[in-house]
Amino acid sequence: MARKNRRDVLADGEVQIAHCVNRCVRRAFLCGKDEVSGRDYDYRRQMIRQRLEFLAGIMGIEVLGYAVLSNHFHTILRNRPDIVETWSDEDVARKWWMLCPARRDPDGSPAEPTELELKELRTNRRELREKRRRLSSISWFMRFLCERIAKDSNKEDKCTGRFWEGRFKAQVLKDDAAILACLQYVDLNPIRAGIAKSLEASDFTSVQDRIRDLQQAVTEHSAERKTSDDSRPLSVATVIAATEALEEPASASTAERNRFDSAVEHGERAGWLSPVPLESKRQSVRAKSSSRRASNKGILEMSLGEYLQLLDWTARQIRTDKRGSTPKELAPIFERLQISAELWIESVLNFRKWCRSAVVVPGTTPGRTDSRSTKRVAEHNSSRPIEA
Repeated sequence: MARKNRRDVLADGEVQIAHCVNRCVRRAFLCGKDEVSGRDYDYRRQMIRQRLEFLAGIMGIEVLGYAVLSNHFHTILRNRPDIVETWSDEDVARKWWMLCPARRDPDGSPAEPTELELKELRTNRRELREKRRRLSSISWFMRFLCERIAKDSNKEDKCTGRFWEGRFKAQVLKDDAAILACLQYVDLNPIRAGIAKSLEASDFTSVQDRIRDLQQAVTEHSAERKTSDDSRPLSVATVIAATEALEEPASASTAERNRFDSAVEHGERAGWLSPVPLESKRQSVRAKSSSRRASNKGILEMSLGEYLQLLDWTARQIRTDKRGSTPKELAPIFERLQISAELWIESVLNFRKWCRSAVVVPGTTPGRTDSRSTKRVAEHNSSRPIEA
C-alpha cells in the first residue's frame, strides 16, 4: 500500500503535533558502534541533539520530546504558524539567513549578514511569504535536520550516497492520550531496546535532559538548606519526591519555588524543550522569555513530577514484563485519560504499530476523540494565549 502524500498528513497552516522518525540506510549503525568495522560513531548522536536544539531556537517548531539511538531517531514536534505570523520581516530574514546563509565563517557557522543582504531577503514579498511558511513547517524542520547530518557525515567519511534510508515517517497525534503515550514511547526507547536500565541512564533522550535539570535543581536546593552532602546524582525516585515536596507551599518559600521552577522550565539541559505542564502554577516563571524555543507553551495537563512517576512505573512494567496492580497515585491519571493500566502498557509498547499516519489511543471513550478531546487539544495547541 502506497504511503499517504505528506501534504495529506501534515498541514503547514494549522497547529499540529507529529511524531517523526528517520532511520539510517539499511539500518546501519551510522550513529553508534559498527560491529563489523569496529568504528564508533556515537558522537553523531550528540550532533543530532545539537542540531535539534539549534533548529528549535530558530524555527517556529517546538520540540516536545526526542530520542537518538544508534541507527534511528524519534522526535515529537509541534508547529507554530501562529507564532511565526507575529514575527517581523526582519526576524524572518535573519532566521532564514541562519538556516541558509549566503556566506559562512571559517568554522562553518553563518557569517553575520550585512544590511544589504538582509534587505534583499526582505524586499521580495512573495519569497518572504514562502520563507515564513517554511519556518513553521515540520517537513522543512526535518529537512534542515536530516540534510545537515547527512552532509557532515558523508564529508567526514569521504563518501557520497544516502545516509538516511528515505524520507522521514510522520504520525499526527490526535488526542491527549496519544500525545502522552507517544512521549513515553519515545522516552522509553533505550529501555525497550535493552541499551539502558533506567531513565537517568537513557542517553540522548528528552527525559534524561529533564531529569538532569531536576537533579541539579534539587541538589542546589538541598545544599542551600544543608540537608545533604552527597555529591552523587540523585535517583529518579528521590527527584520525584523532592519535586512534589517543592510544590507544597509549606515546604518552601515562594523564592525557592520560583528558582526551582526556573531551573525546571529553563534549565541548561532541557530549556530548549517545551515544558511538560500545560499550565504553570507560577506564571511569572512560565512568562520568562526564552530564545531557545518558539514559545513557553506546555504539553500535558500534568506536572513534570506526575509525568516522571508514570514513566518510571511504565518502564518497570516493560522491563520486567509484569502487570502488577496500579499504584494509587497513578489511578487519577488513568481515570483522566479514560484508559486502563493494562491498555496503557499495550499503547506504549505498540504505539507505532497501531496506526501509520494519525494516532488515537485505542480504548478511549467512543466519540471523545472527535469531540471533547479533539477540541481540548486544538485549544491547548492554538487558541490559548501564548507566552512568547
